[in-house]
Amino acid sequence: MRTQVGIVGAGPAGLMLSHLLHLAGIDSIIVENRSRAYCEARVRAGLMEDWVTKLLVETGVGARMQREGLAHDGIYMTFGGELRHIDFHKLIGKRVTIYGQQEVVKDLIARRLADGGEIHFDVADTSVHDFNTGKPKIRFRHQGKAQEIDCDIIAGCDGFHGVCRPSFPAGSLRGYDRIYPFGWLGILAKAKPVADELIYAYHDRGFALFSMRAPEVVRYYIQCAPDENLDDWPDEKIWDELETRLGGVKPLPRGPVLEKLVAPMRSYVAEPMQTGRLYLAGDSAHIVPPTGAKGMNLAMADVRVLARAIEAFVKSKRDDLLENYSKTCLGRVWKGQRFSWWMTQMLHRYADASDFDIKRQIAEIDYVTCSEAAMTSLAENYAGLPME
Repeated sequence: MRTQVGIVGAGPAGLMLSHLLHLAGIDSIIVENRSRAYCEARVRAGLMEDWVTKLLVETGVGARMQREGLAHDGIYMTFGGELRHIDFHKLIGKRVTIYGQQEVVKDLIARRLADGGEIHFDVADTSVHDFNTGKPKIRFRHQGKAQEIDCDIIAGCDGFHGVCRPSFPAGSLRGYDRIYPFGWLGILAKAKPVADELIYAYHDRGFALFSMRAPEVVRYYIQCAPDENLDDWPDEKIWDELETRLGGVKPLPRGPVLEKLVAPMRSYVAEPMQTGRLYLAGDSAHIVPPTGAKGMNLAMADVRVLARAIEAFVKSKRDDLLENYSKTCLGRVWKGQRFSWWMTQMLHRYADASDFDIKRQIAEIDYVTCSEAAMTSLAENYAGLPME
């Protein structure tokens, strides 16, 4: 097979990159080791920054999101039994949208296939080769047969555990890592929302978060140990704990739990995000704790930058944008990391926290939720920094 851009991974990053390249008249092929059904059913966070919702609409893949997405003007924070609101739209004129990542994937797959795009699902033994030459290759097995794609550029959009980042030459990449001493126990439940927007809760028993996925499908999280045993958390115990930690917004509307999980918390950044003709995007290059809702948004920012750089390279023989791809993306990535860390350290209880630390956290939340300047800063970061 021959294409201009070979893409490893059919998540939001790989699919959106392929879509943007198609709109620019550039061919691509996607390979994905999971099935289409798995990709379309994999539930992930679904909070989109203001500019991402506009990108979907402007590029023709946002119609269902406009119908079914939940637009939020801001967020709530609760501490000490008090609920306070931060109104993004009033402060900076922007909103965020709740629309499941799996729904974005469904929309992008449908559009790519309708446009004649080539996506190979259920592949095995994927590997990338010769990316430090002018003739990169992607090799894999599909339906038992060895396959090879010759391309000009490879985009590694294959997630944190993918093959592209480990393929960088030895010593050419540095990973910056932080492991947090807690995780999130999350449930997906069929129940009415307790509020019209997300609630971030600080409590002496630990952090909690209310979110939603649809008008009658809710997502809750509570801070827990990173290796928490789910068997120790029957449904009723989780609901009781949520009511306690969410303080002033109880009783919670309860319902059947559809999914239960424990997610560890970590931050990671790979530098650089490129080597030769191999470019990383999304989770393959960086991981953020979900407190700041930046994961999918940073992935979309990466591929927007990469698509423009590839278009300049293909159409105008300019390579300056590709050469500066890492530098351009990492400026935004580190701002996203800073904000995600800041939200995490402000709202979570640390086992070794002193009385001073706890008093400082409460003072910080109090300040952030009553100072217009502080709320504006949070709103600007949460709803999405300018892309240009």
